[in-house]
Amino acid sequence: MDNVNKKRGLTLVYTGDGKGKTTSALGLTVRAVGRGLNVKILQFIKSPQRSYGEQIALEKLGVEIEQLGIGFTWTKTPEEHREALRIAWPKAKEAVMSGNYDVVVLDELNNALAIETFPIDDVLPLAEVIEMMKNKPSHVHLVITGRSAKDEVKEIADLVSVIDAEKHYYDEGIPAVKGIEF
Repeated sequence: MDNVNKKRGLTLVYTGDGKGKTTSALGLTVRAVGRGLNVKILQFIKSPQRSYGEQIALEKLGVEIEQLGIGFTWTKTPEEHREALRIAWPKAKEAVMSGNYDVVVLDELNNALAIETFPIDDVLPLAEVIEMMKNKPSHVHLVITGRSAKDEVKEIADLVSVIDAEKHYYDEGIPAVKGIEF
């Protein structure tokens, strides 16, 4: 591999219905920080009104992490979610395109792009996401997580990992566990 390709920023997509997409991105973040890379994480669904274990830990490591969402789509009105996405998308695009970060994680962007219960293309245009992915600064590693990754996103990615659920304790009625899910 020549020096140009050694420094080429990759696009990694973690998708699927199994648990571990964000966790994979967070593990990659820890590794990147350990190697001196500058990382920014933007979370599209999680709300700044709540506290998350990854946020607490990564802030101690100096990682910029920001929640841009307002929670699950069924917890607020479509208008509230649309407004959150309208504000989130320019922030995400700027973080990637600025070139100020070696790694940018767009956590749950796939979930946001997959919303079908209300229109989002005017506030989070898939075409702009694809354009950003294709034209990001050459050194930036881009990580996109979330269920239901669009085919167009997967096509551009250098790596697509599909995390499937074979068994999950949710099915046994065990709710989200502090320190495990949040």
